[in-house]
Amino acid sequence: MRFAPITGFFGSNSSGKTSLLQLLLMIKQTVESTDRLQVLDFGSEKSPANLGSFRDVVFSHQTPSTLDWRILWQLDQPLAVKKPEDKTAVLFTGDTVGFHVEISENDKKRLVVNHLTYSFADHDFEMRRKPAGKDNYDLTVNPTADFRFVRTPGRVWDLPAPVKCYGFPNEVNARFQNAGFLADLQLAFERLFEGIKYLGPLRDYPKRQYPWSGAEPADMGQRGERVVEALLAAREGNRLLSRGKGKKRETLEQRVAAWLKELGLISAFQVEPVAKEGGNIYRVKVRRNPQSPEVLITDVGFGVSQILPAIVLCYYAPEGSLIILEQPEIHLHPAVQAGLADVFIGQLEVEWVILWLLGGFEAN
Repeated sequence: MRFAPITGFFGSNSSGKTSLLQLLLMIKQTVESTDRLQVLDFGSEKSPANLGSFRDVVFSHQTPSTLDWRILWQLDQPLAVKKPEDKTAVLFTGDTVGFHVEISENDKKRLVVNHLTYSFADHDFEMRRKPAGKDNYDLTVNPTADFRFVRTPGRVWDLPAPVKCYGFPNEVNARFQNAGFLADLQLAFERLFEGIKYLGPLRDYPKRQYPWSGAEPADMGQRGERVVEALLAAREGNRLLSRGKGKKRETLEQRVAAWLKELGLISAFQVEPVAKEGGNIYRVKVRRNPQSPEVLITDVGFGVSQILPAIVLCYYAPEGSLIILEQPEIHLHPAVQAGLADVFIGQLEVEWVILWLLGGFEAN
């Protein structure tokens, strides 16, 4: 399956659409976990993906079984691997990385990595578990390659298990003289999944007041609960958005207000402090049309607060992010749903990738 700059998943309820996204979210949770020994983070009630256990995610829920996936992605900048003994000489270079892993349960019902492989510049760098059954591993490169790992002189020791499901243990650098570049591949994997921004299908109800401590949130939160914080952080940082060559740059609030107006939801939009002297409590005020009075966001149609996090996230996320939106069309009139697609299309020029999962209905 190839992800285009905008990829939409359509299908009936329980047809597997969400499973495609939950794989990515499960990997993201694993990358961001502080437990280096946890092979996979299946999540909890507070996680974007709460998948239960290994038995819950494998085919037919039967064990013994294996779980494996392959991912191929393009780097922002080409990566050049240089010779350890001569930093001016390049061993190989490339801008595409592949990753493959196979995971199973051992006799103690603990997850183990059977093998993991990074593919880069026509080379496959693999850690594979030894068949003896213990958590001992070999590090190899595909036999046809013009590169070999060189062991450090001394006693030959096996490698311990990988870090999580994708990382090379520290012992790799101690036991091989020319394996330092593997950390760059691992870092590229982590950056890919740390760059995922997720907005779930159930958004928070609008509030009459919003506190802000001055922090800059990484995203909107699963339920869009940090959308006002993001708007205020962008304002505080004087973040300006490009509208194209020859056009005046806009603030995030101006761009969001323009889209809400174009979608026919409201005529004016602003975030202001409750106290005249400032403070850390804010409110969102809107005007339904030019003739109507200014009111709080809680006093207009529910759709405004539901679409707001989706629009803000598209402009708030850093360039190159992978944005996952579940049912962004929920509570919206069909005409507004079509307009929301225009919001996504408008972001293609800044190289986001948007995965758009629509609700359980057929679309033309």
